[in-house]
Amino acid sequence: MKSVDLKDIPGLPGQKLETKDEFHFKCHKGLTCFNLCCRNLNLFLYPYDVIRLKNNLNISSGEFIDRYTDIVLRPGNHFPDVLLKMADNDAKTCPYLSDTGCLVYPDRPDACRTFPVEQGVMFRDGAQPEPVFFFRPPDFCLGQHETQVFTIDTWADDQDAATYNAMTVLWAGLIGLFQADPWGGEGPGGNRGKMAFMALYNVDAFREFVFGSSFLKRYKVKEDIRKKIKRNDVEMMKFGFDFVKVSFFQMSSKRLRLK
Repeated sequence: MKSVDLKDIPGLPGQKLETKDEFHFKCHKGLTCFNLCCRNLNLFLYPYDVIRLKNNLNISSGEFIDRYTDIVLRPGNHFPDVLLKMADNDAKTCPYLSDTGCLVYPDRPDACRTFPVEQGVMFRDGAQPEPVFFFRPPDFCLGQHETQVFTIDTWADDQDAATYNAMTVLWAGLIGLFQADPWGGEGPGGNRGKMAFMALYNVDAFREFVFGSSFLKRYKVKEDIRKKIKRNDVEMMKFGFDFVKVSFFQMSSKRLRLK
């Protein structure tokens, strides 16, 4: 996911796809390049990706983050990126790659699911973020020479990506707030930054914090919201998004407010 400025679009790599634009693609085991795209990657994970993967693996979000991710803070950024940690082998393959393909295919991350289409998000002044799409297969990819034809919508249907696309746009609207520094000199590695990271990426730990600390004495949360976040990871994720907006950016939320 990239933040895209309207003026920069003509210079970006790949073919920008409008709603009705068509592209050719099909990936299958008969291609000699099969699985070559699943190695030596900078594969960014978003909070919804973590939820799907940790549930697929039947582990907690905290264990998933510790075992399978690298947390990287790039210069000038005010919130770290979360990347999938590649396997410790010469090819630096995806940790879920097997000889037969992807071991977590039903819950593969957004970047894998939309490949070879890359989704970005464009921000206009005063408007909600808009998704933009680029067709960007690597040169070695033979799937781009297949005859099957897709559009953005039919590709999303084929890959069951509509929910992922929507979650990516939701995440983009939140992470875009971190273009400003909310830490007051403490930096993202301080206590407030660690709290924000937990709320955004570690749903299991944040749930324990909400229900096991004085949180509900300090924040007003309606009973129906409490029930939802107690049993539903996606609702907990959205609650964490709103907690960060309220606590670090002084925004309002229908899910919670300070007492």
